[in-house]
Amino acid sequence: MADYRNQRVAVLIDVQNMYYTAKSAFDSHVSFGAILKTAVEDRQLVRAFAYVIKADIKEEQKFFDALKNLGFEVRAKDLQVFHGGAKKGDWDVGIAMDSVRLAPKIDVLVLVSGDGDFRDLLAYMRAQGVRTEVIAFGQSTSQKLIEEADMFVDLDKDKRKYLIRRRTKAPSAEHL
Repeated sequence: MADYRNQRVAVLIDVQNMYYTAKSAFDSHVSFGAILKTAVEDRQLVRAFAYVIKADIKEEQKFFDALKNLGFEVRAKDLQVFHGGAKKGDWDVGIAMDSVRLAPKIDVLVLVSGDGDFRDLLAYMRAQGVRTEVIAFGQSTSQKLIEEADMFVDLDKDKRKYLIRRRTKAPSAEHL
């Protein structure tokens, strides 16, 4: 069996994608700590980024602090509200740019998102010699993303490990 302990790993989590999938599909919160543990395993963690959108919700700072306590570098941006009330908040370009910047420093990119927009990013990273792994809920993950990744971890297969029943509006530290 191959020894992967020397692999340098970066973990990039699209928090909104994971949070809203868990909420809508399972009425639960995501255990980001369990996901980070699975993503890294016995390998060397280089960076772990959690990409969040600030929406001025009372509990969100506690949530962001809890992510930091788990070892994530929290990247935050404000929710954009457009004339007419439309709202937008995503980190697709930021995640892609961080991945490209990290490519020379890592052996494995673990993307925690089911967003099919990242398919081209995975293809690029693989062309740079970086192994790509995706962790997400299979039922809401783009099939093209799964096919592009070197490995896919389906969180649906072990919901007990990766989900926490919702008790509050926002997850607290013990919910992570």
